Amino acid sequence: GSSSAFPVRDLMDAAATSIGLGAVAAAVTTVLALPAAWLAVRHRGRLASLLERSTYLGSSLPGIVVALALVTIAIRYARPLYQTAPLLVAGYAILFLPRAVVTLRAALAQAPPVLDAVARSLGAGPLATLRRVTLPLIAPGLGAGAALVFLAVVTELTTTLLLAPTGTSTLATGFWQQSSSLAYGAAAPYAALMVVISAPATWLLTRQPRREVPR
Repeated sequence: GSSSAFPVRDLMDAAATSIGLGAVAAAVTTVLALPAAWLAVRHRGRLASLLERSTYLGSSLPGIVVALALVTIAIRYARPLYQTAPLLVAGYAILFLPRAVVTLRAALAQAPPVLDAVARSLGAGPLATLRRVTLPLIAPGLGAGAALVFLAVVTELTTTLLLAPTGTSTLATGFWQQSSSLAYGAAAPYAALMVVISAPATWLLTRQPRREVPR
């Protein structure tokens, strides 16, 4: 009650930062997941299986371990990357890559490889086949994987606290700062905005495609 506050500018800045980081991390992670899922489905073998399974290692570790490892690497070998947005996005990609790999793997498994062969036989090159045949077929999987990563990034706290550039504030860090000082009234708007921002991605994941009833 007594701690209730609604700083519009701080909330909008934190929301914009959360949306921006979530969108970039979702795009980068989905792009990184595509080759691993492609090899696991279309070119099965020991190397492809090893590559796919290696993507789960980051997710099996606590976020603080991944964040501290990236801090150590950045300080010792890539000092310019320390406390930068690219390093933070890299941390998100390591942690949430399996979410994109799983959805893309399922989407590719439902896309018949024979369609690629037909496109090749009609004169389409590899890139044209990917753009005109494969990507439209797996588009729902791409969207689902990106939505899962976006939802995870918007609410992620530990990695953000350790890797975010100085002065960066997201909805998750704003909520943590207020709630850790027992200012629950001031923390409530940050939580509410996280729910609002997550709603479109959640709708994308749960909606069912409309099926036309045959007449």
